[in-house]
Amino acid sequence: MPRSPHQHHFINTTTLQLQLTSTSLSAANAATTATFQLLLLAPRTQTDNDPRISNYIELLQREIVSTRSDFDTSPPLETVFFGGGTPSLVSPRMVLSILDTLRVKFGVCEGAEISMEMDPGTFDCRKVKDLMGMGVNRVSLGVQAFQEELLKSCGRAHGVKEVYEAIEILGSCGVENWSVDLISSLPHQTPQMWEESLRLTIEARPKHVSVYDLQVEQGTKFGVLYTPGEFPLPCETQSAEFYQMASRMLTDVGYRHYEISSYCEAGYECKHNYTYWKNKPFYAFGLGSASYLNGMRFSRPRKMKEYMGYVENLENGLVNCCGNNHVDAKDLAVDTVMLSLRTARGLDLRSFAEAFGGSLVHSLCKVYQPYIESGHVVCLDEERRALTADEFNILFLNKDEITKGLSYIRLSDPDGFLLSNELITLAFRVIDP
Repeated sequence: MPRSPHQHHFINTTTLQLQLTSTSLSAANAATTATFQLLLLAPRTQTDNDPRISNYIELLQREIVSTRSDFDTSPPLETVFFGGGTPSLVSPRMVLSILDTLRVKFGVCEGAEISMEMDPGTFDCRKVKDLMGMGVNRVSLGVQAFQEELLKSCGRAHGVKEVYEAIEILGSCGVENWSVDLISSLPHQTPQMWEESLRLTIEARPKHVSVYDLQVEQGTKFGVLYTPGEFPLPCETQSAEFYQMASRMLTDVGYRHYEISSYCEAGYECKHNYTYWKNKPFYAFGLGSASYLNGMRFSRPRKMKEYMGYVENLENGLVNCCGNNHVDAKDLAVDTVMLSLRTARGLDLRSFAEAFGGSLVHSLCKVYQPYIESGHVVCLDEERRALTADEFNILFLNKDEITKGLSYIRLSDPDGFLLSNELITLAFRVIDP
């Protein structure tokens, strides 16, 4: 069974990545996002005086200031996201300096969703209250597992004790909108361990839960130690069972499975991530970050020395911050299908037909016909009523009329999501044969 794309790429725990993203809706209803990343080899100690962090943040702010924007004619930013590793190691003072730079450059709207990824053991009540006072109103807590041996085996710096302390801190500080990140398919992880992690997460009652499947990358230290599918890593069948268990347990207690790896209570979807899933444009700032603006994609250098040179060239007007890799119609269609099928809403076929042609919709329906009959792909009408396979087949016979009765297609939960790689690959072959 193919591994589905709800994956978490293992990050060496000696590396700190800090990423900031911010979203704004323009007059054209397109979202723009800003991202920054910080790579730092450092222990989990106070970082206020660490010159590597302060120098990087200064560099990042220079990039933000030097970026061309349409702020004069666009609304202010609606979401901001600090993530990519352990941004909770950074002092609130530095976080405020970044937010102030964004406010001056783009503006940040009243009530913006401002999120931060935080690891247990890297913050106390004082830091949380300081961050909340600066506007941070959503926390993504990197729990990963509730078993000491699993946290150690994947090199996490925190233990179970720190997990419970972090949950207590968030509660005592009045953080209402918070998420728990869990990782399945860890080395030596058993179904009983996974069930326990899910149960304890449910007992903590976060507003949002993200469930990722471990993806081991070749060439990393972790990849040298472990081979996917071989003990002590779970096989594909076991990984699928972990995913099915998460879907069942979380939805049974009222969480909505609104995206392939994301669950939430009503009204607590991650607004920022919807920028990506809806394939909206976004700004990006910082080491290794990637933008999508004006139909262009652009990535920053991944090495610090090269990134420093990029910022200097940007300040001198020698590079185009808005990108130079144009996304053609086929690439855009592929992205639209891939990102839409990650969500419970699915692919809007009528909008897709308007953008890329009705014949392409018919071709997608043809390649998905066996999966519609098997129940892995679900067809919905305008009222989001699920159509039977027979109703779909009748609509399918009329190539020119199919979108009049068929409005959406989505993957079933959890079986369709588990086949997402295969199903999205089939769409790629139809769009770009």
